Parts: sequence; structure tokens; C-alpha cells
Amino acid sequence: MLRERFAEFCSSPSPPTEGRDEGESVSLEMDNHVLLDKEDGCYDNTEAAFSDDEEEVNNKGNKKREFRFHPIKEAVIEEPADITPFVDQLDDTMKEKVLQLQKGSDTEAHCEVMQEIVDLVLEEDFDSEQMSTLASCLAELFKGHFRGDVLPDDITEESLEESVCKPVCLVFRNLCQMQEDNSGFSVLLEMLAELYQKQPKIGYHLLYYLRASKAAMGKMSLYESFAQATALGDLHTCLMMDMKACQEDDIRLLCYLTPSIYTEFPDETLRSGELLNMIVAVIDSTQLQELMCHVMIGNLVMFRKDSVLNILIQSLEWETFEQYSAWQLFLAHSIPLETIIPILQHLKYKEHPEALSCLLLQLRREKPSGEMVKMVLSRPCHPEDQFTTSILRHWAAKHDDVLGEHIKALLIKNNNMPRKRQSLRSSSSKLAQLTLEQILEHMDNLRLNLSNTKNSFFTQTPILQALQHVQANPRLSHCPRGIISSYYDCAEILCIFITHSFLCVL
Repeated sequence: MLRERFAEFCSSPSPPTEGRDEGESVSLEMDNHVLLDKEDGCYDNTEAAFSDDEEEVNNKGNKKREFRFHPIKEAVIEEPADITPFVDQLDDTMKEKVLQLQKGSDTEAHCEVMQEIVDLVLEEDFDSEQMSTLASCLAELFKGHFRGDVLPDDITEESLEESVCKPVCLVFRNLCQMQEDNSGFSVLLEMLAELYQKQPKIGYHLLYYLRASKAAMGKMSLYESFAQATALGDLHTCLMMDMKACQEDDIRLLCYLTPSIYTEFPDETLRSGELLNMIVAVIDSTQLQELMCHVMIGNLVMFRKDSVLNILIQSLEWETFEQYSAWQLFLAHSIPLETIIPILQHLKYKEHPEALSCLLLQLRREKPSGEMVKMVLSRPCHPEDQFTTSILRHWAAKHDDVLGEHIKALLIKNNNMPRKRQSLRSSSSKLAQLTLEQILEHMDNLRLNLSNTKNSFFTQTPILQALQHVQANPRLSHCPRGIISSYYDCAEILCIFITHSFLCVL
């Protein structure tokens, strides 16, 4: 039945039928030849593969992650540069040089001509009113330089030097060779600023040149002069715009520039999470690991103590992989965990699982300090939120004596705090304040969790002393005074205290 209905798929090619004329047969034969010939063009000899297979192969090879939808880019067809509207506005000498750039494709020859153009611009009699027109011509002539990847596939000193041997880089090189007090320095900055208006990609290409070229070693500060010379006039704005353009065009280049950008411009990069978000939004796991290695060997600093907490709070609004990447990069630094532990008060167990997971694993490695225990106990009690109970149980097993002393101190401190004052603080603060009832409730959750174990945390002297102190609280005055002496099972004591404390509140 299948053969009858789909004969053309099940049988070998049949001879021409009566209804098929000779012209149609020739046409089909030519079509077959055309299909075979196309393997020299946009087709290749690889085996046919489903789209999912292709994606898997590409992911293994490149590992580039896309977080946002990008339309499929069509192949760019190089068209001859059209400088007709501008070139006639130049004087004869400059016009001749610009037209030479338009001819041929020899990069070395173009570099020589470009150097001659720079020399003309630096002459005293150069008409500065032609600068904008010249920039329009150069932006059109060099548009091919701003397409494709900038960074070589194999990064070596030779390949890096070769990658910056482009006509447009002649302006960068001349700028690096000049002193800032030289009159030509400001002229070249003006030239670059005009080019920047016509072609914004010139910004991150300048950053790349300053990073990759031997001639520019130690000259990264020139970028600040460039930024101030642009219409933006602000280093931070210009830097963020250029790094954003780089992020959209070339992720490898973004990662390559990251260490030098953070090192040279710490005030612009470490104060907020803007650049960090750009990076973690597009990198893949391999690039993340490479950045972590840069951090650990001292080539890269992405966080500092005075701003890391605010940046991690900002990251709570990012995508899951972006958050995990930010936390991995933070943990690669040697910043004490206590610096960012106040973030716990901002974390909700349903909304911020990424940050809570990273914090939980890191707290597990730490010996509990008073501030850590306080922040952990400050989390609201909720039956589905196991964060506080999990870390308290771990500390009770590994650092029971230290944890006991910290809990004793918190119980006594909060027990001595007047209830009225405590309520006022809680109502006036956006962040939750630690209360006596809250500590006792978390302790009860821990008691229940340890009930079927041999852990003796609740039989420690500091815990007994703290509970005795709490029992004397006037707010709990109707609790039996002999309760501690009558019951040596601290689990039961704790449970009774919690019950009565909530009755007093009600």
C-alpha cells in the first residue's frame, strides 16, 4: 500500500513517462548538476544533520550562549565604498590621498597612505573644518575593518601585532607616540572624536589596540583623553557604551578586554554592576572559568569590599545563569564572607534561590561568627524555608561550642531589650529585626531536626544558661519559675518557652 501511494520514494528512478517531454528531462538533469556544483559555494560536503544536532555540535565547539533572541544575520555583501558626497569637499591634496585609499586592497599600501593623511592633518595649515568631512570618508572606506572578529583565533604576540596592522590603527599609533602637551595630540583626538560620531565601533577598537599593541604598552589612560574629547565627554558613559557595542559584536574580545578594563578603570567598573552584567549575560561556562582563573592569579579584580554588597544586591534581578556567574566570580576573590552576609536580609526563599544556594554552600565552609549567626537567625521563619535550619544543623555538628556561645549572646541581648523599643525598630526599618521569639522559633526548628540524632547541642552549658536567663523575662512571667530545674530535657524547655512567648505576644 505504501509503495502504491508513495512510489516515488520507495522505488528507484523510473524511465521518463509518456507525459514528460525531453525538455523537462534535460531541465531535471541540469538541476542535478547545479546541486552538485553548489558544494563549492555555500554548501559543503558535510553529512546532513538535523538542526538540534547542528546546535549540539556548535555548542561543543564554540560554547557560545545566547540569552536573547537575535534575528538571523544575512551574509554581508561588500559594496564599494561610496565617498562621492564627501570627497569633493576636501582640498586637492587630501582628496588625492583619500582616493588612493579607495583603490586596491593592499593593506600595507593603505597603511602608508593613511600615515600620509595623518601627516597632512597634523600640518599647521590644515583646515579643521574639513575634519568632519574627512571622518565621513574614512568611516565609509574602513567600514570593512569593523566587520567580523577582531581577536585572532590563535592569540600570540605575532598574531596580535598583525591584527592591529590596519589603516585605521595608524591614528591610534600616532596618538600613542605623542606627548599629551603636543599640539598634534589634541588634533588627533579631534579626528578620532569625529570618526567616533560616524562609526561608534571605533571606541572598542581603540581599547583593543591599547591592550594588544606593543607600541601602546602602558598607554591605556589615553582612552580617558579620547572619551573626554568625544561628544559624550564622560569616561564612564563612553566606556559603558563601547563595552556594550563590543558585547554585541564580539564576546571573545569582550572577555579579552575585561582584565585590562577593570584594572585601568577601577572607579568606573567597580562602583556598580553595569559592566559585570554585560559580561555574565553573554559568556559561556568556559569563558566564566577563564575569568575566574584571571581573578585567582591576580590579573583581574571585579569586586571590592566597599561596593560588592550593592552589586550582589543588584544581581538579584538578573537571569539565573547571570546570577550564578556573578557569585562564582565573587567567590574567586578573597573577600571575607562577612562583607556580604547582610544580603541575607534581602533574600526570599522563593524569589532568590540562586543567591541562597551559593550562600548556603559558602557558609558551610565557614566557622560561624557572631554576625553570621545573627544574620542567619534574622531570616523570617517559614515551614518551606529550610535555609536557617540547614546551616544551623551543620554548624551544630561542626562548631557546636562556637555556635552555642553566639546563640547564648543573642538570646541574652534580645531578652534584655525592651519589647516596646524592639517593636518600634521593627516597624521603622525596611529590613527585619532579630527578635527573641524569632530566635526561639529557629531554635525549635533545629531541635525538631536534631530530635532523631545523637547531637548534644541543646545540652551545652551556654544554651542552658541562656534559657535560664530567658525564663526570667517579665514578658514570660507566667511561665513556671521552676521549669528549668524540673526539666533537664532542653528540647522540652525550649518548646515550652516558645509556646509561652507567643502567648505573651498575643
